[in-house]
Amino acid sequence: MALTKEKKQDIVKDLESKMEKQKSMIFMDFSGTKVKNLALLRKKLKEAKNELRVAKKTLMDIALKNKNMSVEPKNMAGEIGLVFGYEDELSPARIVNQFLKTNPNAKIMGGYIENRFYEAEDVVRFAQLPGKEQLLANLLGSMSAPASNFVGVLSGNLRKLVFVLSQIKK
Repeated sequence: MALTKEKKQDIVKDLESKMEKQKSMIFMDFSGTKVKNLALLRKKLKEAKNELRVAKKTLMDIALKNKNMSVEPKNMAGEIGLVFGYEDELSPARIVNQFLKTNPNAKIMGGYIENRFYEAEDVVRFAQLPGKEQLLANLLGSMSAPASNFVGVLSGNLRKLVFVLSQIKK
């Protein structure tokens, strides 16, 4: 059944409001994906405070043009879904990338991360980056390493002295 003009306008307004709130937006082709698998993807996205939205491509185009976002993917064919990331910029890309490993029919078409469009290959590379927490832990470890190594060097002299004294005692 065809959508009424009012319903189409509501969908465009909904997409525009989601585009205002998003930190990242991933375009994904889900052609040939089972509904059950798509429901699991929606559930995983929702747990991470993200959202999958499906709409007609013409309505997506109107919403994107209204928000001055130009989409230039190489091939925007198939059934397109928009994955909105509201909390973390890279969590939608990670979740979709994990989903692609078990669903070979689906694929990433591109995405907006921090209001800049990236092709599919770039989005996949972003998805493979370590998480924010892991990067902070690595940074903290790198910053604390010189101090802990210095303490180890200073305690080494005392350890050797105790060892020498214990050998002399024997």
